[in-house]
Amino acid sequence: MKKFLSVILVLTICASLLSCANNAQAPEDPSGTTHIVIDHGGNQVEVPNKIERIVVSDIFPIPAVLSVFFNSADKIVGIAPTSYSAAKNSLLSQIYPEILNAKTDFMNGNVINVEELMKLNPDVVFYSENNNEQKEVLTKAGFCAIGISANGWHYDCIETLNQWLKTLTEVFKYSDDIKILTERSNKAQKKSVEIYDMIKSRVSKLTNEEKKRVFFLFQYNDSTMMTSGKNFFGQWWADASGCLNVAEELEKDNSVATNLEQVYAWNPDMIFITNFTTALPNDLYENTVGTYDWSEVKAVKDKEVYKLPLGMYRTYTPGIDTPITLLWFAKTAYPDMFNDVDLVKETRAYYQDIFGIQLNDDQIKSIYNPDANAGRTYFN
Repeated sequence: MKKFLSVILVLTICASLLSCANNAQAPEDPSGTTHIVIDHGGNQVEVPNKIERIVVSDIFPIPAVLSVFFNSADKIVGIAPTSYSAAKNSLLSQIYPEILNAKTDFMNGNVINVEELMKLNPDVVFYSENNNEQKEVLTKAGFCAIGISANGWHYDCIETLNQWLKTLTEVFKYSDDIKILTERSNKAQKKSVEIYDMIKSRVSKLTNEEKKRVFFLFQYNDSTMMTSGKNFFGQWWADASGCLNVAEELEKDNSVATNLEQVYAWNPDMIFITNFTTALPNDLYENTVGTYDWSEVKAVKDKEVYKLPLGMYRTYTPGIDTPITLLWFAKTAYPDMFNDVDLVKETRAYYQDIFGIQLNDDQIKSIYNPDANAGRTYFN
């Protein structure tokens, strides 16, 4: 019996070693025409190895991410109107003018026109992972639909971008340009952590009484005022830069409606306006929208209202501009604490060193003085 067990043990070890050897010598076969990707909804998606035509529906920052990390927008044939308006009025169309060739008429708000989408003949369609109706429409029509999440990582802009890039690397793993994507992803991730850690080390000693109390004006027109509560990107920007989000008590996921009466009660030190609205600081200073009167809000009285930067996309969301936007945010909130930071120099170096993009002075200036038209979306 002992000899029998010894033989069995030897055979088992040999089989295990042989299996390991076979696995080491048998890498994934790239000769097929498709491969499997697990998207952010946990779906197994069969993706073509060769991807020449890309459509992005309602996950709006992705066209800019693809363009910059692949150093081209040639393959992007369809994007949402919301993405298009940002591209047209930002650096994206200056650096990659071909992005404006992308069609937008396959979407009406968040609704996809399947017939128009079919005309674009996409190899892949990226959509917002939590849009189940859109997923059903796309999959029933036979499109290769890949769900990308914006809220799967608690609206942490750095981690969300890293997860996007991880998935995109899997989607495009057989692309001729995968090396560019991987190299730029690694560099961007390293720079993001470096800037984040530097800022946190400086603001960590602030007491709650010393922290700036900030309000995010996400969308704004004569009938609507939306902000960021605890579960949206504004909370992350506030936490990461050592500020307090006055609307943290609001726990609804994504943007949440509020009103001027509530803003008066919060009385924030600073107001940050996103590029998801055409509003500019002067619209609050001069009360040009609807019947709102901001005159007694502390941030307005102190002239502490700011429009968020607009780089390759609206910087409120994750994107390639996230590290530089975080630096801008911290310096804007605490100018004395970050008086050694030359934002123009840092911006120029960031785009050059990581993406090989040489920005001139006017382009850098435009990032921090965005055009109101970038906020023209179907929300307005």
